[in-house]
Amino acid sequence: MVSVLTVSQKEKNIEDAKLFAKMTAKHQGWELNHDKELNELLFEGLTTNWNRYGYFACPCRLADGVREEDKDIICPCEYAKPDLEEYGHCYCGLYLTKEFFASGKQSKYIPDRRPE
Repeated sequence: MVSVLTVSQKEKNIEDAKLFAKMTAKHQGWELNHDKELNELLFEGLTTNWNRYGYFACPCRLADGVREEDKDIICPCEYAKPDLEEYGHCYCGLYLTKEFFASGKQSKYIPDRRPE
């Protein structure tokens, strides 16, 4: 079952998703990816997921549309911290550690920690 937006949950736009990601990164001590094109795709996905489900589900994973079933992939997902610690970036590559950001490296594919 897909959740629907309530009257109090207005639709989001890409600028809202960017602001959310920037605030999240700042709060966590992370950086956003250098790759502006990648970020735009991720912001679009976050926006779509908010407007579809009412929450910022990770744009790189399939959400069920049921908040309780998706709570582990609501951005930043519960796998982000271990991924950042081990690889320097999260699964989708939106968030980077300060060290990884400073290295100038590009994020790469990493294994998904989410159980199937």
